[in-house]
Amino acid sequence: MLGTLLKKRLSDTQLANVFLNGIFEIVDNGFVEVVDLINEDLAFVTSPSIPVERNGQFTMIVVVANISSLETTFETVQANRIEKIIFEQLGSLMGVSAADAEAKVREYQKFMQRINHPSKNMVYAMSKAVFQKYDLNDFQDEYFKRLQSPNPLFLKRMDQVMINFLWDWDSFFKKYKIDE
Repeated sequence: MLGTLLKKRLSDTQLANVFLNGIFEIVDNGFVEVVDLINEDLAFVTSPSIPVERNGQFTMIVVVANISSLETTFETVQANRIEKIIFEQLGSLMGVSAADAEAKVREYQKFMQRINHPSKNMVYAMSKAVFQKYDLNDFQDEYFKRLQSPNPLFLKRMDQVMINFLWDWDSFFKKYKIDE
């Protein structure tokens, strides 16, 4: 009971700030390792040689996956308020309007849903999106290249990595309380 009283209260704006900053921090700190894992993966005939500076698409994949989790974590009205703030902040960071930032996120959401259909597992969608956005099919052996499908062993390894880029709402709610 005392833990509930000591939780820090956050407004929607503060939540959006913590959320985006946390996502950007984990991408900044983790993308180097993801690139190393991909570039050295045995599923590829030749190394994709992805440079660590090419983190834009990965950042969008992680942002989109985590924004998608807002809709299942919060009531619809509050999720919409938080998303609106996030889109304003993303727009500012990207040098575009909030509407353009939202359009980009929605475009990625549709892409991830399409390549992951019929599954709704966000980790799978993230792994498949990385595969597609970084043109990893070009580096596979002929069998999987012809199928235009990721090697399942590579996807399994990516799933184990991508799960670390999803926001941990259980831990978050142990520390914070959101104003409604």
